[in-house]
Amino acid sequence: MPGTKSSNRASAAVSPPGEVDVEALVARLREELAGGPNGAGEGRGQLLAARHRAERLWAVSADRPLERRPGLKGWVAYPVKKLLRPLLRWYVEPLAHEQRMFNDVVLKMVDGILEEVDRGERSREEAARTLGELEERLTRVERRGGGGAGQAPVTVAAQPAAAAVPDYFAFEARMRGSTADVRERQRSYVDDFRDAAPVLDVGCGRGEMLGLLGDAGIAAHGVDADADMAAYARGEGLDVEQADAIAHLEQIADGGLGGIFAGQVVEHLPPATLFRFLELAALKLRPGGLLVAETINPLSPLALRSYFADLTHAQPLVPETLELLAKQAGFRETDIRFLNAPRHADDVDERIREILFAPLDYALVART
Repeated sequence: MPGTKSSNRASAAVSPPGEVDVEALVARLREELAGGPNGAGEGRGQLLAARHRAERLWAVSADRPLERRPGLKGWVAYPVKKLLRPLLRWYVEPLAHEQRMFNDVVLKMVDGILEEVDRGERSREEAARTLGELEERLTRVERRGGGGAGQAPVTVAAQPAAAAVPDYFAFEARMRGSTADVRERQRSYVDDFRDAAPVLDVGCGRGEMLGLLGDAGIAAHGVDADADMAAYARGEGLDVEQADAIAHLEQIADGGLGGIFAGQVVEHLPPATLFRFLELAALKLRPGGLLVAETINPLSPLALRSYFADLTHAQPLVPETLELLAKQAGFRETDIRFLNAPRHADDVDERIREILFAPLDYALVART
C-alpha cells in the first residue's frame, strides 16, 4: 500500500546507522530504479526526486531555531526548551553528526547506482547499434553475389576515394547511422517530390529515400558508385544501378527528370565534378524540376566533427557557395533549408547559441 511504503521510507531515513540494513536498502533502491509502469525511466525519475529531497534534509543539526508555538502551551514550553537545549547538546549533537555521516553515505550510494544505470543504458544503446550494423553488413554480404571475373568493381566513381577505405559499407553505416535513422531524417523531403516524378536519387546508398518515395507512390530510381550499396538497395526491391552519377546523368534525355535528390553527396565531389553535376542536373530536369542536395553544414562546429570523420569528403560547402554554384549552373530559383538542429542548453547566450548550436545539415532546394 502507498501509505505503508511511505512510512517505511521515512523510518529508514531517520533511524540511527546501526539499525539500518544497508544491503536491504541498496536492494530496494535498485528495485525502485527498475520498477514502475514505464520501467527504468520512471524508476530513475522517482529516485532522482527522492535524492533531491534527501539532499535538502542532509544537514541534520542540534541547532534548529526555536519557534514559539501559539497558545498558552507554547508560551510555557518556549522558555523551558530554551533552558534545556544547551544541557542536552552534548547528547544530541553526536547523534546528529552520525546521522549526517549516514546521510552522506546514502547520497553517495544513490549517485553510484545512478551512474551505474546510466552506463548500462549507454551500453545497451551501443549494443543495439552494433547489432543493427552487423545485421546490415551480413545482409550486404548475402546480396553482394559471388566473386569471380564478373563481379562488379568496388566503386565506379570518377573520384575513387571510397575505394581507399577497407570496408566503405560498414564505414558509412557507422558514420550515418542505421537505415531507420536515415529514413526518419529524410522523410521531410517526400512532400517536395509529390509532383516531381520521375525522381533520380544520386548516391542513393542503402536506398532509404527511394523506399520513402516508393511508399508515397512516387516513381523513382537510384544510382550509387559503390557495389555493396547498390546490391543492398536492390535487395530491398528498389530500382538501383551501380553507376557514376556524372556518367548516368549524361545518358538521360534533357528535361527527362522531374526531380533529383542527392543526400550527403555534394561534399564528396571535387570542385570541377561538383559544378559538372549541378550543370547536368539543371539540364536534365524539366522546367520547374526540383533538385534537393543535402549536405553537412560547416557553420556548425558540431557538424564539422562528422565532416572530418569521413575520409572521403572533398571539401565542406558553406550554404552561400553551393547556392551560388547552383545559380551559375542554370537553376532559376534557389533556397537554403537548415535541418537537424541539435538540442542545446536554454541558458546559453543567444548569439553564442546560434554559432555553437547551428543546425547540423542544410539542403539546397533549387528549381529549373
